[in-house]
Amino acid sequence: MNLIRKILFPIVPIYYLITCFRNKLYDSGIKKSTSYNLPVVCVGNLSVGGTGKTPLIEYLIKVLKEDYKVATLSRGYKRKTEGYQLADNNASAESIGDEPFQFYSKFKDDILVAVDSDRRNGIQNLQKENPDVVLLDDAYQHRKVQAGFNILLTTYSNPYFKDIVLPTGNLREPRHGANRAHVIMVTKCPKTLSKIEKAEIIKHIKPEKHQHVFFSSIAYSETLFSAEKTNKINNLKSFVLVTGIANAKPLVNFLKDKNLNFEHLNFKDHHNFTKADINNLERKDLIVTTEKDFMRLKQYDSLRDKLYYLPITVKIDNESKFNQLVKNFVKR
Repeated sequence: MNLIRKILFPIVPIYYLITCFRNKLYDSGIKKSTSYNLPVVCVGNLSVGGTGKTPLIEYLIKVLKEDYKVATLSRGYKRKTEGYQLADNNASAESIGDEPFQFYSKFKDDILVAVDSDRRNGIQNLQKENPDVVLLDDAYQHRKVQAGFNILLTTYSNPYFKDIVLPTGNLREPRHGANRAHVIMVTKCPKTLSKIEKAEIIKHIKPEKHQHVFFSSIAYSETLFSAEKTNKINNLKSFVLVTGIANAKPLVNFLKDKNLNFEHLNFKDHHNFTKADINNLERKDLIVTTEKDFMRLKQYDSLRDKLYYLPITVKIDNESKFNQLVKNFVKR
């Protein structure tokens, strides 16, 4: 915790009370939440930063797209457009945001991808396209919409039950906001996580009767992808790692465990790469980045032959039960 966050601790009770009061207004019905006559699944978190929402949205797309017409709706953070946008062949990271553009690039033949900071307006517009299910990306605190199924993510290394609200902590709202979730998923777990450790975490979560707790880990590919080529990680001699994500530590540790020689350029989450950044990258021989950052960097022809991304996938313990919970909700 840095010094500024410690100094701001007196603001914590104020932030806590404001967010509690806001939630009470929604819980009591004084402020209205809109529900819809189609299944709406919300994936979100209590904390700021990377809990693994994007990989889980992609996981849900793969689970549902064979049987349903799936739509994703995101805010479109740091895009250069406003209002409702439905992705088409002219879409880019600048027009819809890096994560939605990633969804569109991978699944455009199977799903609808839309962005709108006003989720109610976004869903209303999406309904004209007749989706069977809408996946809301990072909308747990967007209580103007009442999702039918809430999936709350929290990381193994920094679970919400050990955190406090902003500005000293990382929580967007108090811990008891987790009670709205139907599923609580502990993400980025070590693959060696034991049953005893899982039981201890569940004891801290104290799930309600309606809640299910799952554990997941991330798996990195052994193959790198560029716009046109592939390469094996183990073939790399040296490279520059470029990250503009909330938490690059798991990726850095994965590459270090392989004893690879690399320089790490670590930018803030959703970093907009400047001309100076690109000029610097043009001097590098080989660049490895995340799939999200690749969506913003691939537009530069000068990087095309040296730019690769490393995909990740989500591995969920007891995935058949999780998949069935989601499918049962959509069927209902």
